[in-house]
Amino acid sequence: MFETKNLSPRQLSWLTALSLSVPISLVIFLIEKSWYWAVGSFLVILLGSYLLVFFVLERFIYRKIKLIYKFIYQTKATKQEETYYKYVLPRKGIDDVREEVEAWAEEKKQEIELLRHNEQFRREFLQNLSHEFKTPVFSIQGYIDTLLSGAMNNPETNKKFLEKASKNVDRLTNLLNDLDEISRLERGELVLMRQLFVIQDIIKDVFDSLSSRAETLQITCSIKKGCESPLTAFADKEKIRQVLHNLVENSIKYGKKGGSIVASIYKTDDKHLLVEISDDGMGISEKYLPRIFERFYRTEEGRSIDITGTGLGLAICKHIIEAHNQTIHVRSTEHIGTTIGFTLDKSRETLPPTK
Repeated sequence: MFETKNLSPRQLSWLTALSLSVPISLVIFLIEKSWYWAVGSFLVILLGSYLLVFFVLERFIYRKIKLIYKFIYQTKATKQEETYYKYVLPRKGIDDVREEVEAWAEEKKQEIELLRHNEQFRREFLQNLSHEFKTPVFSIQGYIDTLLSGAMNNPETNKKFLEKASKNVDRLTNLLNDLDEISRLERGELVLMRQLFVIQDIIKDVFDSLSSRAETLQITCSIKKGCESPLTAFADKEKIRQVLHNLVENSIKYGKKGGSIVASIYKTDDKHLLVEISDDGMGISEKYLPRIFERFYRTEEGRSIDITGTGLGLAICKHIIEAHNQTIHVRSTEHIGTTIGFTLDKSRETLPPTK
């Protein structure tokens, strides 16, 4: 007994032949009034119709379906696949084939969209990379040309221009170092030296290291009340210090004069901590939030404020946190402030066993 939904070419041929031979045989019987002619006509029409329909189905329909399957998989068929095409595929109904082709088409559509997105990302990356290199290189070129044009003979101008050129060389060096680091992070070459440490101690060290910049803008840095109790994290101490340094440095750059930066530390459960750095600065428009962890991505306002940064700080932060198998997130409102937070393991027990 076969299902009408998944008829094989042979079954469909017999069913079609039977549908043709029965009514024709009955008509012949009514005309000739002879069972001999009716039975003979039935057998001839049944066999002839079956062979014709089976030939058409196999030759022009199911063979094309097999070609479609081979096209979908885009490989030379192995012995296992040939067996599939020969024995399994013929038992598939047209509806099954349609559903599989539609699923394949949807998968390819998603792949094409991803390729388009990656192409757009590549173009923007190259454009941003060109912009980041072009600014210091042109500045250095301008200073050197000015010196060669005669300013070199003026000791005061000479020193001033050389100092400016040196600052731009430092900017290029920082950019190349950041590019090298993010390349290693993306290749998975980051080796984490995990250890237990008190997260509040690292935050205080970062605040101290950036205190002179914060004081220039009269920005206060503090740990939120209620979060002072020491909490121990298990992670790469220096890498987490780098993350916190980048986040606090960003908060200072885009903060407001006389504002504040607050660090919050919470236990989310028995295994994880949540660390957040909040400021009350310019904030970020909601439409830009999904892209702030992209390499070189900065809003126009942000780019105009920070002309010396590389635009890689948050991308590096994201890679470092993800290398710890943790997550990083952002909340922000324009003209109110920004909060960037990330999770950390509390102890060694949260790590998967090593193989």
